[in-house]
Amino acid sequence: MNSDIRGIVLLAATVLTGLTAGIYFAFCVAVMPGLGQSDDHTFVEAMQRINVAIQNGWFGLAFGGALVLGLVAAFQHRHGEGRPALGWITAGVVLYVISLLITMGLSVPLNHQLAAAGSPGTIHDLAAVRARFEATWVRWNVARTLVTTASLVCLAWAMRAARSAGRA
Repeated sequence: MNSDIRGIVLLAATVLTGLTAGIYFAFCVAVMPGLGQSDDHTFVEAMQRINVAIQNGWFGLAFGGALVLGLVAAFQHRHGEGRPALGWITAGVVLYVISLLITMGLSVPLNHQLAAAGSPGTIHDLAAVRARFEATWVRWNVARTLVTTASLVCLAWAMRAARSAGRA
């Protein structure tokens, strides 16, 4: 296997993982703290709009592409001089899958519950809707941020291991 192609795939997987970790991180340090200071109507409306807006091709490319390219990179590094990076790539992919499980199993269902509550102008008890959503969503977003960042670190270290193996 051409080591240049292998390196490009690993780099792309690393970049896409970093973009996904960055989105989660931005929610941790800016979006949710900012929205946390808003009234219930603003919070619910903003989160409903964000949850619709994030369903776009660019997010999908990063979100799904990180996993696909991580798996391809693992496959490409299973033999020969790429083998020293395989453990790090595998760890990165496993951690990324954990972040996907958190997202699909916890964050997305909470987003759907928030959407199902209706538009903020028609919700009888906005405070209760917000209370059922906010703390749990924030807690699991922190978890997926940490796991995705750990995945990024593993993939970055895999790049280092692959490069060192190529010079040996």
